[in-house]
Amino acid sequence: MMYSLNKKFKMKKKYKYQDEKQLRDLDGFMMPSKRKSGFMICGENISNIMVISYDMAAPLVRSYVSVKYKKLISFLTELLVTDDDNGDSYREALNQIEKFRLQIKNKYRDYLLSEELKLMAKQLGILQKEAKNQFVELQNSLMMTNSNGKNR
Repeated sequence: MMYSLNKKFKMKKKYKYQDEKQLRDLDGFMMPSKRKSGFMICGENISNIMVISYDMAAPLVRSYVSVKYKKLISFLTELLVTDDDNGDSYREALNQIEKFRLQIKNKYRDYLLSEELKLMAKQLGILQKEAKNQFVELQNSLMMTNSNGKNR
């Protein structure tokens, strides 16, 4: 079942699709629900909402990505600041950066402005470079301690 919301007329239209394939072929933004039960619309519990209109989806995507980006930045800075003996936190930081980049590229790039994408790419690039540098320094220091231990 599909609902169409129209701002102009403040009216809801209900569409029924015979084939599930028709619904899957639509391009749009799948809205996440904060509750496990989903959304309540007209007394019905709706678990999946896909926003097809670009004008309606773009602000939703921007705010959703902004929240995820801020969480990622705080998580990455916490990972990079912690002292790690074997480099797991640096590997985790690099994995999280790459995961976020792929998610933006595949899902949300059409809805974000190019300035936002450039800013995120620049900041993530700096954090990625820092994580790589710290990981390489850690690996070098581990190799030096291993070689010093063997020489004795």
